[in-house]
Amino acid sequence: MTPDKLVCFAHGKESGPWGIKIKHLAAIAREQGFDVMSPDYSQSVDPDVRVSQLIGLAPKARCLVLVGSSMGGYVSAMACETLRPTALMLLAPALYFPGWDREPAGIPDLCAVVHGWGDEIVPYERGLRFARRHKAALHLLDSDHSLNDKLPELGRIFASVLEQAAVQ
Repeated sequence: MTPDKLVCFAHGKESGPWGIKIKHLAAIAREQGFDVMSPDYSQSVDPDVRVSQLIGLAPKARCLVLVGSSMGGYVSAMACETLRPTALMLLAPALYFPGWDREPAGIPDLCAVVHGWGDEIVPYERGLRFARRHKAALHLLDSDHSLNDKLPELGRIFASVLEQAAVQ
């Protein structure tokens, strides 16, 4: 049975499907009546293999929200053209790296990017570039790549995205 509202997470290169951020955000999603899925992408470090895996899972819902962190941000953004989500939220998205620097297509109008000023792995300028190109809401926080020290702020931003997505 297809759920009415679904959040599909994509974790980062070296994390797992139920890390600190995803657990925190999944609880918020469930509170707002969303079903949650968080596939395990750890069998491959190739971002395009992960994109194919997400597309192959074919998550469907009247209201589909994709959320990706780091490499998972690339995965979620690149899957938009096929999956056509209602909303997209990217956390320190690993976009525009050599070899996987294509511009994502099919980005929904409801899109938010959260990046840390002090991100030592993915420079915040990449999130800024994506946000500018796709007219996404951009939230720059005083944090590092993990953003784990900003869970309350992430939660508020995410809750707002879900509220807007649910009424579209």
